[in-house]
Amino acid sequence: MLQIMEGSHAIAEAVRLCRPEVVSAYPITPQTHIVERLAEMVADGDLNAEYICVESEFSALSACLGASAAGSRVYSATSSQGLILMAEVVFNVAGMRQPIIMSIANRALGAPLSIWNDQQDSIALRDSGWFQLYGEDVQEMTDQHFIAYKAAERHDILLPGFVCFDGFILSHTYEPVDIPNQEDIDAYLPKYVPYNMLDAKDPISMGMYATPEYYHEFRYEIDQAMMRSAAALSEAGKEFGEIFGRDYSEHVVPYRMDDADVAFVAMGSICGTIKDAIDEMRTDGIKVGLVKIRTYRPFPEKEIAKALGGVSAVAVLEKNVSIGSAMKGAVGPEILHALNGTGIGVYSYVAGLGGRDIRKKDIRAMADLAAQGKGNMFYGLREEVL
Repeated sequence: MLQIMEGSHAIAEAVRLCRPEVVSAYPITPQTHIVERLAEMVADGDLNAEYICVESEFSALSACLGASAAGSRVYSATSSQGLILMAEVVFNVAGMRQPIIMSIANRALGAPLSIWNDQQDSIALRDSGWFQLYGEDVQEMTDQHFIAYKAAERHDILLPGFVCFDGFILSHTYEPVDIPNQEDIDAYLPKYVPYNMLDAKDPISMGMYATPEYYHEFRYEIDQAMMRSAAALSEAGKEFGEIFGRDYSEHVVPYRMDDADVAFVAMGSICGTIKDAIDEMRTDGIKVGLVKIRTYRPFPEKEIAKALGGVSAVAVLEKNVSIGSAMKGAVGPEILHALNGTGIGVYSYVAGLGGRDIRKKDIRAMADLAAQGKGNMFYGLREEVL
């Protein structure tokens, strides 16, 4: 059913339809409205789940880890400093192969303190063993929760996942969103069947001490499962499209790329602004396109290389900073590796940190810089502040 709904509430509805048995989270701006609504659903009897109230994000994900190990479908949500506080448990969840899904309302990291949006929080944990999906709008980020559970719980995957979306820009924005009915979601996402679980009658140990003779192979197995998750996510996205009419089988989505000379690469809601800017530049005869990344982990290198194959320059819009690195952003080096040997110029532009606006005129300026072979910079610095 199509409804006008706040992004956070749309996610809460999606989570309810996924029938988690345990929810634990600690409220943090701009994630709060998600878990607030879920707590109301549990209290009102609309969601048959245990909602575990805790004193911190570290405890929230610890509770989720225990619940998942006991065989439950589990959900959490966080943002910014909350995710970083969880970091120890984030790695443990992946290492113990627990398919927890967590919403990340992307927000800048301190210090200095900022409640506004960028993607530094989830990017900082890109190597933790969680797959990462990024939504452009409320509909996409809502649907990605169903797909994430579907892929994560496969016994050949068993990995946790982040569903990431821009804090405030999407979490607090009202948009039309199609919320599926429960019967269709139940058919798409059956009851969770754990691969193994804690059972007093059949005791096992999880997360045990690993000596050097074994630890190396554990990390390899996580990496291999992550690589397999690309196909699992694609298959889950295709099946979702067959049922609900919105296909998510592709990890990257090209826009006006057929004859593009310069291509943008970006993730999240900024893709909408880039599309509008591209349409205006096309009217002026400037051949620009966009490759939107939906799946950042596992990184879709082959799809990226194919989508960017015909361009002369790539402008990677980075809403993160990899401090001390040559390209300044975290995504650019992976694009550069994907295009290794092609001669295509790849340039990162760090922009939008701490919620600073990125306007269409900025997109046009970045396209011009990339065409000139200039990049790998903090874009739009205010010299009077320095």
